[in-house]
Amino acid sequence: MLVRKLTLRHFRNVALASLAFEGRRQFFLGANGQGKSNLLEAAGCLTALRSFRTPESRHLIQEGQAEAAIACEVEREETGRERVTIKIGRDGKELWYGEERVPRLADHIGKFPTVVFSSQDLQLVRGAPALRRRWLDLTLSAMDSEYLSALQAYSRALAGRNSLLRRPGPETARQLAAFDRILAPAGARIVALRVAGVGELGRDLQDAYGRLCEGGEAAAITYEPSPSCASGESLQAALESGRERDLQAGSTLVGPHRDDLGFLVRGADAKDFASEGQQRSSMLALRLAQAAWFRRRSGLRPVLLADDVLGELDPGRRRRFWAALDPECQVIATGTERPEAALGAWQVFAVAAGAFSPEAAAMGEGP
Repeated sequence: MLVRKLTLRHFRNVALASLAFEGRRQFFLGANGQGKSNLLEAAGCLTALRSFRTPESRHLIQEGQAEAAIACEVEREETGRERVTIKIGRDGKELWYGEERVPRLADHIGKFPTVVFSSQDLQLVRGAPALRRRWLDLTLSAMDSEYLSALQAYSRALAGRNSLLRRPGPETARQLAAFDRILAPAGARIVALRVAGVGELGRDLQDAYGRLCEGGEAAAITYEPSPSCASGESLQAALESGRERDLQAGSTLVGPHRDDLGFLVRGADAKDFASEGQQRSSMLALRLAQAAWFRRRSGLRPVLLADDVLGELDPGRRRRFWAALDPECQVIATGTERPEAALGAWQVFAVAAGAFSPEAAAMGEGP
């Protein structure tokens, strides 16, 4: 898949930009805080209408404006060029293919894969479990409509159950039972699909990390759900037996919304024992694994969005990263320094204060 044209209106600090892309390598050059990441964030929304930086749609709308819009002209292998428009309001989003509105996100799943390599990815190792769960949920739901459906059902029921727990009344027991009958099967399905998905991603991560580090060490991703989530029956039993505790806490304390991922380097917890270079390499490998999984699920090469992620890597790992990329994938990258010309040609855009200016000649770092 290739993005051939990208238009933004009132998105973050970009009032209006319309960019035509040639070839498979684009580079956005500028100082920090000028809007480079905003462009990649907009392109990343193409996959599942979600930002890789924030879950809040209102943060994507330029200050003082009622809505934002992203329009992409995309070339897919089997269908040719298509126009996709995302309209972002403060209360939600609209998705359009050409002049036709798409009523359900499930109808969009798997059609426009993108993968973001971000400097924020280090927080997947170092940060809270909620960040890792969000990454896993976004990854799996972007290509699997069954996972998206189970996640949506679970999230709605969980929000309703937690609201009830905070304000109990005379009908609380009956109402909790109604929520539990939705949560249990949806939660068990989420867990089963996570186990399968993490198993596939783990194999790809191990392969990618070996290529980044020349096979000298190993990395892995782990997912170990609570035994109470192994089936719908066991999860429902856990929800029922834990109601009094949940009422005291004002929150649901058991279920896949409390699970976590682990990252290992050389068999040890990457958060506590890996060097910064190893942590960065493991996150690059995770994104390469995500790209491989997206391609298998969609049948399309994803567009790779690299947001100033290589500056802290040593030259050897940086070269191996570029070598690990599929040369047929489109790469849209950002940086504060002009890319090295020795590794190939890029279409370069200068970025300043939310404005994008194409440079006269292609140059830069790339495979």
